[in-house]
Amino acid sequence: MAYLQLEDLEFYAYHGHFKEEQQVGNKFLVNILVQTDIEKTAQTDNLNDAVDYVKIYKVVEEEMQKTSKLLETVVMRIVKRLFNDFPNIEYVDVTINKLNPPLGGKAKCFSVKWIGSRNQISM
Repeated sequence: MAYLQLEDLEFYAYHGHFKEEQQVGNKFLVNILVQTDIEKTAQTDNLNDAVDYVKIYKVVEEEMQKTSKLLETVVMRIVKRLFNDFPNIEYVDVTINKLNPPLGGKAKCFSVKWIGSRNQISM
């Protein structure tokens, strides 16, 4: 097994409970870690046998464009899409960071993280 990672994917989106967040938007950073078997990929050196990280990016991009009130909702949409679209992914770690969350004080970010394997969620 191997881990494939995409770090700090940057998106501007309109997620948040408050009306202002849904109108003004905010910057988000998404981190994706997936576990998959790369033995065949390493032997064939063929992208068709690999988990294509460009396609992973597209999944994240599509799901980040769908406005939600809670980041928990967005994280689970991404997790389910990854397991659904990539049958050779066994495990995922998805983190969404909302930069400068509206707390009334200074904070770098608010994060939601989901870590687990395919058999831990209902599709």
